[in-house]
Amino acid sequence: MRKICFVTGTRAEYGLLSRLMRLVQEDSNLQLQIIATNMHLSKKFGETYREIENDGFRIDKKIPIIDDTAEDSPISTLKAMSKGLKRFGIAYSELKPDLIAILGDRYEMLSAATAALISRIPIAHLYGGDVTEGAYDDAIRHSITKMSSLHFTSCEEYRKRVIQLGENPDRVFNVGSIGVENIKKIPLMEKEELENSLNFKFNDRTILVTYHPETLGGDSKTGIRELLAAISKYPELRMIFTMPNSDTGHQPIVQAIEEYVKQHPDSSKAFTSLGVKRYLSVLQYVKAVVGNSSSGIVEVPSFGIPTLNIGDRQKGRIASQSVVHCANDRESISKGIEHVLSPEHQVLSANSINPYEKERCAETIYEIISSYDLQNCTNKSFYDLK
Repeated sequence: MRKICFVTGTRAEYGLLSRLMRLVQEDSNLQLQIIATNMHLSKKFGETYREIENDGFRIDKKIPIIDDTAEDSPISTLKAMSKGLKRFGIAYSELKPDLIAILGDRYEMLSAATAALISRIPIAHLYGGDVTEGAYDDAIRHSITKMSSLHFTSCEEYRKRVIQLGENPDRVFNVGSIGVENIKKIPLMEKEELENSLNFKFNDRTILVTYHPETLGGDSKTGIRELLAAISKYPELRMIFTMPNSDTGHQPIVQAIEEYVKQHPDSSKAFTSLGVKRYLSVLQYVKAVVGNSSSGIVEVPSFGIPTLNIGDRQKGRIASQSVVHCANDRESISKGIEHVLSPEHQVLSANSINPYEKERCAETIYEIISSYDLQNCTNKSFYDLK
Protein backbone atom coordinates (compact mmCIF):
# COMPACT_ATOMS: atom_id res chain seq x y z
CA MET A 1 0.00 0.00 0.00
CA ARG A 2 1.43 3.36 -1.04
CA LYS A 3 1.66 5.89 1.81
CA ILE A 4 1.22 9.50 0.70
CA CYS A 5 2.00 12.10 3.35
CA PHE A 6 0.60 15.65 3.07
CA VAL A 7 2.35 18.41 5.01
CA THR A 8 0.17 21.43 5.80
CA GLY A 9 1.03 24.54 7.79
CA THR A 10 -1.69 27.11 7.05
CA ARG A 11 -5.45 27.41 6.73
CA ALA A 12 -5.18 28.62 3.14
CA GLU A 13 -3.01 25.82 1.82
CA TYR A 14 -5.05 23.15 3.63
CA GLY A 15 -8.16 24.56 1.96
CA LEU A 16 -6.48 24.04 -1.40
CA LEU A 17 -5.31 20.51 -0.60
CA SER A 18 -8.41 19.13 1.10
CA ARG A 19 -10.15 17.72 -2.02
CA LEU A 20 -6.96 16.01 -3.16
CA MET A 21 -6.48 14.59 0.33
CA ARG A 22 -10.02 13.23 0.21
CA LEU A 23 -9.34 11.43 -3.08
CA VAL A 24 -6.30 9.76 -1.53
CA GLN A 25 -8.24 8.90 1.64
CA GLU A 26 -10.99 7.19 -0.37
CA ASP A 27 -8.59 4.99 -2.35
CA SER A 28 -8.28 1.58 -0.65
CA ASN A 29 -4.87 1.08 -2.29
CA LEU A 30 -3.46 4.21 -0.66
CA GLN A 31 -2.80 5.30 2.90
CA LEU A 32 -3.28 9.00 3.62
CA GLN A 33 -0.90 10.53 6.15
CA ILE A 34 -1.17 14.11 7.41
CA ILE A 35 1.39 16.25 9.19
CA ALA A 36 0.02 19.52 10.61
CA THR A 37 2.48 22.22 11.58
CA ASN A 38 3.16 25.94 12.02
CA MET A 39 0.02 28.16 12.04
CA HIS A 40 -2.35 25.18 12.39
CA LEU A 41 -1.05 24.57 15.92
CA SER A 42 -0.86 28.19 17.06
CA LYS A 43 -3.48 29.76 19.34
CA LYS A 44 -2.47 33.12 17.92
CA PHE A 45 -3.51 32.01 14.43
CA GLY A 46 -6.67 30.19 15.46
CA GLU A 47 -5.50 26.58 15.98
CA THR A 48 -6.83 25.69 12.55
CA TYR A 49 -5.79 22.05 12.84
CA ARG A 50 -9.32 21.66 14.25
CA GLU A 51 -10.70 22.40 10.78
CA ILE A 52 -8.75 19.42 9.45
CA GLU A 53 -10.13 17.13 12.14
CA ASN A 54 -13.66 18.51 11.76
CA ASP A 55 -13.47 17.57 8.07
CA GLY A 56 -13.02 13.93 9.09
CA PHE A 57 -9.27 13.62 8.60
CA ARG A 58 -6.87 12.09 11.10
CA ILE A 59 -3.68 14.04 11.74
CA ASP A 60 -0.82 11.56 12.08
CA LYS A 61 1.74 14.02 13.43
CA LYS A 62 1.46 17.49 14.92
CA ILE A 63 4.74 19.38 14.66
CA PRO A 64 4.73 22.73 16.52
CA ILE A 65 7.47 25.08 15.34
CA ILE A 66 6.41 28.66 16.17
CA ASP A 67 6.33 30.33 19.58
CA ASP A 68 3.27 32.56 19.98
CA THR A 69 5.15 34.69 22.51
CA ALA A 70 8.28 35.21 20.39
CA GLU A 71 9.05 38.56 18.81
CA ASP A 72 8.09 39.11 15.19
CA SER A 73 11.57 38.92 13.63
CA PRO A 74 13.73 37.00 11.14
CA ILE A 75 15.39 35.19 14.04
CA SER A 76 12.04 33.80 15.18
CA THR A 77 11.36 32.56 11.66
CA LEU A 78 14.79 30.93 11.50
CA LYS A 79 14.24 29.23 14.85
CA ALA A 80 10.92 27.86 13.58
CA MET A 81 12.62 26.51 10.44
CA SER A 82 15.33 24.90 12.54
CA LYS A 83 12.79 23.16 14.77
CA GLY A 84 10.88 22.02 11.73
CA LEU A 85 13.90 20.52 9.99
CA LYS A 86 14.65 18.25 12.93
CA ARG A 87 11.04 17.35 13.77
CA PHE A 88 10.02 16.62 10.17
CA GLY A 89 12.98 14.26 9.86
CA ILE A 90 11.90 12.38 12.99
CA ALA A 91 8.26 12.23 11.80
CA TYR A 92 9.27 10.84 8.41
CA SER A 93 11.39 8.14 10.05
CA GLU A 94 8.36 7.05 12.09
CA LEU A 95 5.67 7.35 9.40
CA LYS A 96 7.84 5.94 6.58
CA PRO A 97 5.87 7.61 3.75
CA ASP A 98 6.49 6.63 0.13
CA LEU A 99 5.79 10.16 -1.12
CA ILE A 100 5.60 13.61 0.46
CA ALA A 101 3.04 16.07 -0.98
CA ILE A 102 3.84 19.77 -0.51
CA LEU A 103 2.02 22.83 -1.81
CA GLY A 104 3.62 26.21 -2.24
CA ASP A 105 6.53 28.17 -0.97
CA ARG A 106 6.37 28.97 2.71
CA TYR A 107 9.34 28.72 5.04
CA GLU A 108 8.03 25.68 6.92
CA MET A 109 7.72 23.86 3.58
CA LEU A 110 11.40 24.49 2.90
CA SER A 111 12.19 22.63 6.14
CA ALA A 112 9.74 19.86 5.24
CA ALA A 113 11.25 19.47 1.78
CA THR A 114 14.84 19.53 3.03
CA ALA A 115 14.08 16.81 5.58
CA ALA A 116 12.45 14.69 2.85
CA LEU A 117 15.44 15.20 0.54
CA ILE A 118 17.92 14.03 3.16
CA SER A 119 15.58 11.16 4.09
CA ARG A 120 15.50 10.14 0.39
CA ILE A 121 11.71 10.38 0.15
CA PRO A 122 10.32 11.63 -3.17
CA ILE A 123 8.42 14.92 -3.10
CA ALA A 124 5.36 15.84 -5.18
CA HIS A 125 5.38 19.65 -5.33
CA LEU A 126 2.29 21.65 -6.21
CA TYR A 127 2.75 25.01 -7.88
CA GLY A 128 6.37 25.50 -8.71
CA GLY A 129 7.34 27.86 -11.49
CA ASP A 130 5.36 30.86 -10.17
CA VAL A 131 7.10 34.18 -9.67
CA THR A 132 6.48 36.49 -6.68
CA GLU A 133 9.28 39.01 -6.66
CA GLY A 134 8.27 40.83 -3.48
CA ALA A 135 8.69 37.90 -1.08
CA TYR A 136 11.39 35.39 -0.18
CA ASP A 137 8.77 32.78 -1.03
CA ASP A 138 10.06 33.11 -4.60
CA ALA A 139 13.48 31.66 -3.75
CA ILE A 140 11.93 29.05 -1.45
CA ARG A 141 9.57 27.89 -4.20
CA HIS A 142 12.38 27.40 -6.71
CA SER A 143 14.48 25.62 -4.04
CA ILE A 144 11.65 23.16 -3.33
CA THR A 145 11.37 22.57 -7.08
CA LYS A 146 14.99 21.39 -7.18
CA MET A 147 14.35 19.02 -4.26
CA SER A 148 11.17 17.55 -5.75
CA SER A 149 10.62 14.59 -8.07
CA LEU A 150 7.11 15.31 -9.40
CA HIS A 151 5.88 18.78 -10.32
CA PHE A 152 2.34 20.12 -10.75
CA THR A 153 2.05 23.65 -12.16
CA SER A 154 -0.94 25.94 -12.56
CA CYS A 155 -0.08 27.37 -16.01
CA GLU A 156 1.85 26.23 -19.07
CA GLU A 157 4.26 29.15 -18.67
CA TYR A 158 5.05 27.95 -15.15
CA ARG A 159 5.57 24.41 -16.45
CA LYS A 160 8.14 25.75 -18.90
CA ARG A 161 9.89 27.61 -16.08
CA VAL A 162 10.20 24.44 -13.97
CA ILE A 163 11.74 22.70 -16.99
CA GLN A 164 14.06 25.70 -17.40
CA LEU A 165 15.22 25.00 -13.84
CA GLY A 166 16.50 21.64 -15.07
CA GLU A 167 13.54 19.35 -14.37
CA ASN A 168 12.67 16.57 -16.82
CA PRO A 169 9.53 17.48 -18.84
CA ASP A 170 8.18 13.95 -18.28
CA ARG A 171 7.83 14.79 -14.58
CA VAL A 172 6.27 18.25 -14.95
CA PHE A 173 2.48 18.43 -15.34
CA ASN A 174 0.35 21.51 -16.05
CA VAL A 175 -2.82 20.78 -14.08
CA GLY A 176 -4.30 24.23 -13.41
CA SER A 177 -5.17 25.62 -9.99
CA ILE A 178 -6.74 23.32 -7.45
CA GLY A 179 -8.12 26.40 -5.69
CA VAL A 180 -10.05 27.46 -8.77
CA GLU A 181 -11.48 23.96 -9.07
CA ASN A 182 -12.62 24.10 -5.43
CA ILE A 183 -14.93 26.97 -6.36
CA LYS A 184 -16.92 24.62 -8.58
CA LYS A 185 -16.76 21.56 -6.32
CA ILE A 186 -17.42 22.92 -2.81
CA PRO A 187 -21.08 23.76 -1.99
CA LEU A 188 -21.01 27.41 -0.97
CA MET A 189 -23.19 29.15 1.60
CA GLU A 190 -26.29 31.18 0.84
CA LYS A 191 -26.13 34.86 1.77
CA GLU A 192 -28.37 34.70 4.84
CA GLU A 193 -26.57 31.65 6.24
CA LEU A 194 -23.20 33.32 5.65
CA GLU A 195 -24.25 36.60 7.24
CA ASN A 196 -25.48 34.75 10.33
CA SER A 197 -22.22 32.80 10.50
CA LEU A 198 -20.12 35.96 10.25
CA ASN A 199 -22.48 38.27 12.17
CA PHE A 200 -21.91 40.70 9.30
CA LYS A 201 -24.24 42.19 6.67
CA PHE A 202 -23.19 42.56 3.03
CA ASN A 203 -24.21 45.43 0.79
CA ASP A 204 -23.26 46.57 -2.72
CA ARG A 205 -20.16 48.38 -1.35
CA THR A 206 -18.60 45.50 0.57
CA ILE A 207 -14.98 44.52 -0.08
CA LEU A 208 -12.68 41.79 1.24
CA VAL A 209 -9.27 42.98 2.44
CA THR A 210 -6.39 40.53 2.82
CA TYR A 211 -2.88 41.92 3.33
CA HIS A 212 0.38 40.08 4.11
CA PRO A 213 3.99 41.17 4.72
CA GLU A 214 6.30 41.84 1.79
CA THR A 215 9.23 39.83 3.11
CA LEU A 216 11.82 41.24 0.69
CA GLY A 217 12.29 44.88 1.61
CA GLY A 218 8.71 45.85 2.37
CA ASP A 219 7.79 47.75 5.54
CA SER A 220 4.65 46.09 6.94
CA LYS A 221 3.85 48.94 9.31
CA THR A 222 3.98 51.56 6.56
CA GLY A 223 2.20 49.31 4.05
CA ILE A 224 -0.84 48.60 6.21
CA ARG A 225 -0.99 52.23 7.36
CA GLU A 226 -1.18 53.42 3.75
CA LEU A 227 -3.82 50.82 2.90
CA LEU A 228 -6.06 51.74 5.85
CA ALA A 229 -5.64 55.44 5.14
CA ALA A 230 -6.79 54.89 1.57
CA ILE A 231 -9.80 52.83 2.66
CA SER A 232 -10.78 55.51 5.16
CA LYS A 233 -11.45 57.89 2.28
CA TYR A 234 -14.52 55.81 1.41
CA PRO A 235 -16.78 55.76 4.50
CA GLU A 236 -19.53 54.02 2.51
CA LEU A 237 -17.41 50.86 2.20
CA ARG A 238 -18.04 47.80 4.35
CA MET A 239 -15.03 45.56 4.92
CA ILE A 240 -14.20 42.03 5.89
CA PHE A 241 -10.54 41.66 6.87
CA THR A 242 -8.66 38.36 6.93
CA MET A 243 -5.57 38.42 9.13
CA PRO A 244 -2.06 37.88 7.71
CA ASN A 245 -0.01 34.72 7.85
CA SER A 246 2.96 34.12 10.16
CA ASP A 247 5.64 35.61 7.89
CA THR A 248 8.12 38.05 9.39
CA GLY A 249 6.41 41.42 9.73
CA HIS A 250 2.88 40.17 10.38
CA GLN A 251 2.43 41.72 13.84
CA PRO A 252 2.14 45.39 12.79
CA ILE A 253 -0.51 44.37 10.26
CA VAL A 254 -2.52 42.48 12.89
CA GLN A 255 -2.33 45.39 15.34
CA ALA A 256 -3.33 47.99 12.75
CA ILE A 257 -6.32 45.95 11.55
CA GLU A 258 -7.50 45.29 15.09
CA GLU A 259 -7.32 49.00 15.87
CA TYR A 260 -9.16 49.94 12.67
CA VAL A 261 -11.98 47.48 13.35
CA LYS A 262 -12.23 48.74 16.92
CA GLN A 263 -12.69 52.27 15.59
CA HIS A 264 -15.13 51.21 12.84
CA PRO A 265 -17.22 48.41 14.41
CA ASP A 266 -20.31 49.13 12.32
CA SER A 267 -18.61 48.79 8.94
CA SER A 268 -15.76 46.32 9.40
CA LYS A 269 -14.93 42.97 10.91
CA ALA A 270 -11.72 40.93 11.07
CA PHE A 271 -11.24 37.16 11.09
CA THR A 272 -8.17 35.14 11.98
CA SER A 273 -9.47 32.33 9.77
CA LEU A 274 -12.63 32.11 7.68
CA GLY A 275 -11.96 28.53 6.58
CA VAL A 276 -12.12 27.53 2.93
CA LYS A 277 -15.92 27.26 2.65
CA ARG A 278 -16.69 30.61 4.28
CA TYR A 279 -13.84 32.34 2.43
CA LEU A 280 -15.07 31.19 -0.97
CA SER A 281 -18.66 31.96 0.05
CA VAL A 282 -17.68 35.53 0.95
CA LEU A 283 -16.31 36.02 -2.56
CA GLN A 284 -19.84 35.53 -3.92
CA TYR A 285 -21.08 38.68 -2.18
CA VAL A 286 -18.25 41.25 -2.26
CA LYS A 287 -17.64 43.81 -4.99
CA ALA A 288 -13.85 43.47 -4.97
CA VAL A 289 -10.83 42.02 -3.16
CA VAL A 290 -8.13 44.43 -2.02
CA GLY A 291 -4.66 43.48 -0.76
CA ASN A 292 -1.70 41.38 -1.84
CA SER A 293 -2.75 37.75 -1.42
CA SER A 294 -2.13 35.13 -4.12
CA SER A 295 -5.83 34.29 -3.88
CA GLY A 296 -6.66 37.66 -5.39
CA ILE A 297 -4.67 36.66 -8.47
CA VAL A 298 -5.53 32.96 -8.71
CA GLU A 299 -9.02 32.24 -7.35
CA VAL A 300 -10.89 35.56 -7.22
CA PRO A 301 -11.16 36.12 -11.01
CA SER A 302 -13.32 32.99 -11.28
CA PHE A 303 -16.04 34.82 -9.31
CA GLY A 304 -16.18 37.55 -11.94
CA ILE A 305 -15.11 40.26 -9.49
CA PRO A 306 -12.02 42.50 -9.56
CA THR A 307 -8.89 42.40 -7.47
CA LEU A 308 -6.77 45.39 -6.48
CA ASN A 309 -3.29 43.92 -6.05
CA ILE A 310 -1.10 46.21 -3.95
CA GLY A 311 2.70 46.44 -4.08
CA ASP A 312 5.29 43.89 -5.17
CA ARG A 313 4.40 40.79 -3.15
CA GLN A 314 2.73 39.11 -6.14
CA LYS A 315 4.84 40.83 -8.79
CA GLY A 316 5.50 38.52 -11.74
CA ARG A 317 2.41 36.30 -11.48
CA ILE A 318 0.26 35.81 -14.56
CA ALA A 319 -2.99 37.66 -13.94
CA SER A 320 -6.47 38.00 -15.41
CA GLN A 321 -7.66 41.32 -16.88
CA SER A 322 -9.83 41.68 -13.79
CA VAL A 323 -6.71 42.25 -11.65
CA VAL A 324 -5.54 45.85 -11.25
CA HIS A 325 -2.02 46.48 -9.91
CA CYS A 326 -1.03 49.56 -7.91
CA ALA A 327 1.80 50.88 -5.75
CA ASN A 328 1.55 50.69 -1.96
CA ASP A 329 1.02 54.41 -1.21
CA ARG A 330 -2.38 55.73 -0.17
CA GLU A 331 -2.93 57.84 -3.29
CA SER A 332 -2.28 54.90 -5.64
CA ILE A 333 -4.46 52.61 -3.54
CA SER A 334 -7.30 55.17 -3.50
CA LYS A 335 -7.20 55.47 -7.28
CA GLY A 336 -7.09 51.68 -7.51
CA ILE A 337 -10.18 51.30 -5.33
CA GLU A 338 -12.08 53.77 -7.51
CA HIS A 339 -10.95 51.84 -10.60
CA VAL A 340 -12.00 48.37 -9.44
CA LEU A 341 -15.35 49.62 -8.15
CA SER A 342 -16.14 51.50 -11.35
CA PRO A 343 -19.03 50.10 -13.43
CA GLU A 344 -16.69 49.67 -16.40
CA HIS A 345 -14.22 47.49 -14.54
CA GLN A 346 -17.00 45.55 -12.83
CA VAL A 347 -18.35 44.60 -16.28
CA LEU A 348 -14.87 43.74 -17.57
CA SER A 349 -14.23 41.52 -14.53
CA ALA A 350 -17.53 39.71 -14.95
CA ASN A 351 -16.46 38.72 -18.47
CA SER A 352 -12.74 38.05 -17.90
CA ILE A 353 -11.03 34.68 -18.28
CA ASN A 354 -9.07 33.10 -15.43
CA PRO A 355 -5.76 31.71 -16.80
CA TYR A 356 -5.52 29.28 -13.86
CA GLU A 357 -8.72 27.40 -14.65
CA LYS A 358 -8.36 23.83 -15.96
CA GLU A 359 -10.62 20.78 -15.82
CA ARG A 360 -9.97 17.77 -13.53
CA CYS A 361 -7.13 19.37 -11.59
CA ALA A 362 -7.31 17.37 -8.34
CA GLU A 363 -8.19 14.15 -10.18
CA THR A 364 -5.17 14.50 -12.48
CA ILE A 365 -2.79 15.04 -9.56
CA TYR A 366 -4.35 12.12 -7.67
CA GLU A 367 -4.02 9.77 -10.65
CA ILE A 368 -0.34 10.61 -11.05
CA ILE A 369 0.74 10.46 -7.41
CA SER A 370 -1.18 7.22 -6.87
CA SER A 371 0.38 5.37 -9.81
CA TYR A 372 3.71 6.97 -10.76
CA ASP A 373 6.68 4.61 -10.47
CA LEU A 374 8.58 5.89 -7.44
CA GLN A 375 11.52 3.51 -7.69
CA ASN A 376 14.69 5.58 -8.03
CA CYS A 377 12.44 8.64 -8.33
CA THR A 378 14.76 10.78 -6.20
CA ASN A 379 17.64 10.19 -8.63
CA LYS A 380 17.51 13.05 -11.13
CA SER A 381 19.68 14.30 -13.93
CA PHE A 382 19.71 18.00 -14.76
CA TYR A 383 17.65 18.52 -17.87
CA ASP A 384 19.41 20.92 -20.23
CA LEU A 385 17.30 22.91 -22.67
CA LYS A 386 18.08 22.05 -26.27
